This record gives sequence, structure tokens and C-alpha cells, in this order.
Amino acid sequence: MFNAVARSAVRASALRAVRPAAMTAVRFNSGAHAHETESFEQFNARYQTFFSSVGDLFELQRGLNNCFAYDLVPSPEVIEAALKAARKVNDYATAVRILEGLKVKVENKGQYQAYLDELAPTLKELGVVSKEELYGQ
Repeated sequence: MFNAVARSAVRASALRAVRPAAMTAVRFNSGAHAHETESFEQFNARYQTFFSSVGDLFELQRGLNNCFAYDLVPSPEVIEAALKAARKVNDYATAVRILEGLKVKVENKGQYQAYLDELAPTLKELGVVSKEELYGQ
């Protein structure tokens, strides 16, 4: 038994000797990305242009993921362009999910309702019904 304890102690000391020194991660921020310093208006213009030129569902969903990843709520014009893009690629489910994503992004129900009120003509034109209207909530 003493031999087993001695061998494990020797192995442990050998492992300590081989172990590399602690490494620290360093992240350099060069500010090389053009979008890091853009204003809210530039953000909205960029995504309105993007959603206006969407050609397929994958591109639309990629754009939505990128757009909703920011720590801000897109303007109604951006949401409108995204809804039109969803109907352009003939994906009704994504159009409804855009509204669901918007509901999560806003701070309260009043803001969400304000968006729905402003987008009402577009929603009616595209035939998109919010989840609340669909289920009568």
C-alpha cells in the first residue's frame, strides 16, 4: 500500500512539472468593424436595405438573427421591411415569428402594442396575423 501511495505522489509531482504556466486571453479591439460605431439611423438604413434585397429564406433568417442580436429594438420601418421580405420568400411562419421576436425585444406590452398599431396597415396588406390575434389572447 505504501508503494501505491508513493507512486501516485511521484506521478502528481511529475504532472505539476509538465503543466504549462497559466495563460491569459487577450482580445484586441481594433475597431475594424464598420458597424461598431454606427448610429441608430445607420443601423435602421442598413437593415431596411438588407431586407429589401433578400432573395431566399436562409438569407432572411440570417439577417433576422443578426438584426435581433443587437441590444436595441429595430425601428418599425425595419420590422416592416422584414415582414415584407418574409412574405416575398413565401414564409408566413417567419413573418409571425418576427412579431414574436419583437415582443421579446421591447420593454413592455405598451411598446409592443404601439409597434402593432403602427404596423397594422402593413400586417393587413400582407395578411399577417399576430399570435395574440390568432389565439385571441
